[in-house]
Amino acid sequence: MNNVPEKLKEKWRTEDWQGVVRTCMRVDDSENCAGRITKEHALYFAGRQLQDEEAILDICAYHHGVDEFQDRGGLDKERNVWIALNRMPEARLVVLSKAVDQVALRDRLNKKYGAYENKI
Repeated sequence: MNNVPEKLKEKWRTEDWQGVVRTCMRVDDSENCAGRITKEHALYFAGRQLQDEEAILDICAYHHGVDEFQDRGGLDKERNVWIALNRMPEARLVVLSKAVDQVALRDRLNKKYGAYENKI
């Protein structure tokens, strides 16, 4: 796992200090949300984890498949990618569309899972 940029870590620390409550971004996906909130790097570019804020999701331990849910949680990487692609600005998706057309991937996943609403 790559290190998250210090600027982004500081932003999250400030938000936590201000009382921002983090909830699982897949809470509507099932009733099985459980465990602590973790950071999931959903997107990769050029073989590395993308360090954009929109590409790093707040996911519960169950949906991330970590801690006591290792190998038996609800990790669905495709759904995490779907959320991240819908959070990412269109211009950034175009820049990231070198080997994989991210805009087309987002459209395909929107047809599969429906339109994503960022309620958080």
